[in-house]
Amino acid sequence: GSKNDYQLVVAEKAWKKLKEKLKSITRKTAPVKLEERIAKINEIQRGWLNYFRGTSIMGKLRDLDGWLRNRLRYCIWHDWKKPERKRKNLIRLGVDQDHAYAWSRTRKGGWAIAQSPILSTTITLKRLKQRGYQSLTDVYIELNPSLCEPPST
Repeated sequence: GSKNDYQLVVAEKAWKKLKEKLKSITRKTAPVKLEERIAKINEIQRGWLNYFRGTSIMGKLRDLDGWLRNRLRYCIWHDWKKPERKRKNLIRLGVDQDHAYAWSRTRKGGWAIAQSPILSTTITLKRLKQRGYQSLTDVYIELNPSLCEPPST
C-alpha cells in the first residue's frame, strides 16, 4: 500500500475462520471426490473474497494458496491408497519408473509427500486448474483489478 492512506484489512479471526472452512473441506478422511472438493473450495473462496473486496491482502493469499494446494495434493495422495496405485499414477504423471517405485513405497507421511518435489512437480497448479481449481490469487485479481495494477506515474 501507499503511505498516509487508509487501508482496509481483514481481521485475524476472519482468516482463521476461512482456514478452518478450507481445512474441513480438505480433510483426507472425508469420503468426497476431488471434483466436489474443488467445487466447494471455489464456492467458499469466491464468496469470502467478494465479501472482503477492496482489501489489500495479496501476500497472505499467496501463502494460503500454497497451503491449500498442498492440502489438495495430500488428499490426492491419500485417495491413491495402495503403493502400486501410487506408482502407476506417478508414472502416468511423468515420473520415471525408479523414482515412482521409490516414492510410492516411502515411509514418509502424506503431508511430507504433499510438500515434496515429487508431488509439487507432478500435481502442478496447471493440472489442478484442469480439474477446476481456481487459485485464491487469481480470483482476487479478477475481483479487484484496480488494486492489482501497478500505480501509474
